[in-house]
Amino acid sequence: MRMHSPSLSELHAFAAAARLGSFSLAAQELYVTQGGISRSIARLEEHLGFAVFERQGRRNVLTPAGRDYLQAVEPAIQAIEAASAAARRRQAGPQLRLSVAPTLFSHWLIPRLPDFRARHPEVLLSFAPYRRDDPLTAPEIDGWIRVGSEPWPAPVAADYVIGRDLVPICHPCELLEPQPIRTPQDLLQRPLLFHTNYPGNWARWFAHMGVDAALPPPAADFETVALLTQAVAAGLGVAVVQRCLVEQDLAGGRVALALDAPVHIERGYFLCRPAARAPSAALEQFRAWVLQQAAPQAVPSTT
Repeated sequence: MRMHSPSLSELHAFAAAARLGSFSLAAQELYVTQGGISRSIARLEEHLGFAVFERQGRRNVLTPAGRDYLQAVEPAIQAIEAASAAARRRQAGPQLRLSVAPTLFSHWLIPRLPDFRARHPEVLLSFAPYRRDDPLTAPEIDGWIRVGSEPWPAPVAADYVIGRDLVPICHPCELLEPQPIRTPQDLLQRPLLFHTNYPGNWARWFAHMGVDAALPPPAADFETVALLTQAVAAGLGVAVVQRCLVEQDLAGGRVALALDAPVHIERGYFLCRPAARAPSAALEQFRAWVLQQAAPQAVPSTT
């Protein structure tokens, strides 16, 4: 019987390029070259007899015919991927593949993973690259821990984990005489360090503390919490950060709480999965464990 469908490699290239809007990003996701994606799309279009993409600036945009074709074939592609992933899991034993926001991964999750392994030694953990624009649909990934706020879109099932508490941190010497930090107003006399991506954190913290004075300009700003915390530890100034991201630094005495005055924000870290996909047993185990770890009294050992 003559086969009328394209090859799976062509369909994967088409679906990835359609989802990401870029042949180069599709190539990265599928671990092939951009030329390989282009050739697969060209073969698909030759097979179908119509164009599935058109170029608009730097983006590859679906044609109306391409959009209709994607809607028809995407459920089948996802079903094949899900069935194949499930079959591999059955052969290799329980596996859990996660994609985790790098900052939370390095500062909070990794110190706790030995506890998960001790409790669930049968589960093989693996981690997928983190992408800010991830649509949370990849069938080979069981769950995502991402930054966000409620409500999440209907296709996403999300559990809040941690990260809503903003606290001010300083060098430990800032707490000593002759000019210790005792009030929020005292912090206005120190150089304020900002997070580049969240420049409003200081204003929000001061507003919750009832301080309506104009803030001084940033003494410096940093793109990551790691650099921000390192700058505080070096004595460059004071910063406001999510408390969960500086647990190890606080416990090790590298930085100190300028004031034990957390401010709650909507933004935090959530464990996400597609709502239409039933969670695996391994993901359910991880969910119960990570929520327990996020409880206020749960602090990892530093020994």
